[in-house]
Amino acid sequence: MGDPAAAGFDLSQLSLVLLAGSLVLVVAVAAVRLATHSGLPTLLLYLAIGLALGREGLGIPFDSEQMAQVLGYCALVLILVEGGLTTKWSSIRASVAPALALSTVGVLVSVAVVAVALHQILHTDWRISLLIGAILASTDAAAVFSVLRVVPLPRRLSGMLEAESGFNDAPVVLLVTALSLQIAHPADAEPWWAIGLLAVAELTGGALIGLAIGWLGGKLMQRLAQGTSGLFSLGVVAVGVLAYAAAATLHTSGFIACYLAALVLGNMHLSHRQSVTGFAEALGWLAQIGLFVMLGMLARPSGIVEEIPRAIVVGLVLLLVARPLSVLVSLTPFGVPWREQAFLSWAGLRGAVPVVLATVPVTNSVPGVEWVFELVFMLVVIFTLVQAPLLPWVARRLRVTEPALATGVVVESVPLEQLGAEMLEVAVVPGSRLAGVEVYELRLPRGANVSLVVRDEATFVPDAHTRLLTGDRLLVVTPGALREATEARFRAVSRAGRLAGWRTDV
Repeated sequence: MGDPAAAGFDLSQLSLVLLAGSLVLVVAVAAVRLATHSGLPTLLLYLAIGLALGREGLGIPFDSEQMAQVLGYCALVLILVEGGLTTKWSSIRASVAPALALSTVGVLVSVAVVAVALHQILHTDWRISLLIGAILASTDAAAVFSVLRVVPLPRRLSGMLEAESGFNDAPVVLLVTALSLQIAHPADAEPWWAIGLLAVAELTGGALIGLAIGWLGGKLMQRLAQGTSGLFSLGVVAVGVLAYAAAATLHTSGFIACYLAALVLGNMHLSHRQSVTGFAEALGWLAQIGLFVMLGMLARPSGIVEEIPRAIVVGLVLLLVARPLSVLVSLTPFGVPWREQAFLSWAGLRGAVPVVLATVPVTNSVPGVEWVFELVFMLVVIFTLVQAPLLPWVARRLRVTEPALATGVVVESVPLEQLGAEMLEVAVVPGSRLAGVEVYELRLPRGANVSLVVRDEATFVPDAHTRLLTGDRLLVVTPGALREATEARFRAVSRAGRLAGWRTDV
């Protein structure tokens, strides 16, 4: 059977690993509450946990960029699958074209501006400058939406942020990989026009593979819907992962494939939707926690402190010049108002993706880039601390908030699912003209009903003449086919009051 000690891992070590892992998860879950109250994305807290566990903290050794890149890609796949499964096509449909422009043209503009600044201000080599610009070009959905959960944005604006963060990972990964190989092996470098054509081909191929696998996988899952909800949820997530693996094996973009496959699956009205969503979100949280803690363990506190001056310079260029210019160039042709452009410029938070991509040059043996990981890590931390807490304030100052926003409520309810019904939560926020309206005056679509009102921590079932007050939260049950109409009616009444739909100026 061999010497057990030679295996390098035994039951006692397993116990220690499970102890440390479970404690990290418990602390990470508790950190969500702290992040909610402070307005900071949870990624900062998870990075701090990783730093505390790492080489210069508790001393847990982890210094493999190769392992970090592999595990980072695994986590990003799960995060993109969760994002696709929980994104409603109706919420991003109008935003897809501008989001694609931000994810392509906007990325190139951002890379160019950051590269010029690095070369001119910090005298960095042109090739390394372009590489760092590419690494920093991707926005992070987890970072943005952890802050914006309490900020009701118009559907067009939130859809643009959501779609951009789902689309831009794929072209950025291709660009960083291509630049790294160009620098590491200049003798074998392809001309830029060939690299551009290859990127377009890989993105197109990945998109087609993702759409095909998503549709075929959805049809298969519909036939297997009689199984238990837990097993069914596992199968749906596996289809999304399959899309990444198939596309990557065929040398196309696996990231765009898994996101689009999950987006197709999430909008096919599959059975056990609540279970699928809950399972995908749990996997997404687990992936985020593991990813950020791992990246924190990989960083050296002494090394990242040395990069603070350079990180501030690069971050200011990114925040004040590169991101606004990329938004202006990408979105002006679509007639996006300047207020929304200004908000999108501030909301371009960087998170896990740039930090993971900072390991790519090292794993591809690019010379003289050992400092890039610390630079990117420090930039993400500093500018998340600057941008994230101010996002709600910026949204209010630019007047881009929605007076009321109906959000889906995940409820494990077999009768609701069998009836094709959905439950929404509507908050009567300050400034909303829902306040003072009686329930019957909402004139919701036939079949949609306000089932419960939460007021001052008390709950009651309203009648037709219950008057809504600021601070109320409503639970609304609506047929699935009427969800969009119900949401639209709440938005209209919130903006124009009880006369919405009768007045000609709304």
